[in-house]
Amino acid sequence: MKNNLIETAIGALVVAGAIGFLFYASNVVGLSSPEGTNEITASFRSAEGVSLGTDVRMAGVKIGTVTGMKLSPTTYRAEIAVSIFDDIAIPDDSAISVSSEGLLGGNFIEIIPGASEFAVEDGGEIEDTQGSISFITLLMKFVSGKE
Repeated sequence: MKNNLIETAIGALVVAGAIGFLFYASNVVGLSSPEGTNEITASFRSAEGVSLGTDVRMAGVKIGTVTGMKLSPTTYRAEIAVSIFDDIAIPDDSAISVSSEGLLGGNFIEIIPGASEFAVEDGGEIEDTQGSISFITLLMKFVSGKE
């Protein structure tokens, strides 16, 4: 009887630890929207290399994360939702692109700020987008000499 009680207590600790780990991991990856953020959307021709939790950066500084991705059934473009820290005001004429950290590095979303004095509102959309560029496609163009 005493062994069953000990085994049950250890099992409960393991389950509590697993739940705590999942909660921590979802916050680190950005699956749950942190408090104090604004949701902005953008439509990309290609979002290759972008996934939930991908960093959103401006001038190399992380200002948010990717919180949603889906394919538009009418335009066949990738619709990306990003959460931006609410203390960052993004000018409404800004551009957004999928950038690479280097030749072998991962991708991230980069926001290039515009000069407008009006900011994108919560739930707004950035229309000036640049999708990801495939390294293989660039290599094939270089090798074949085509433009």
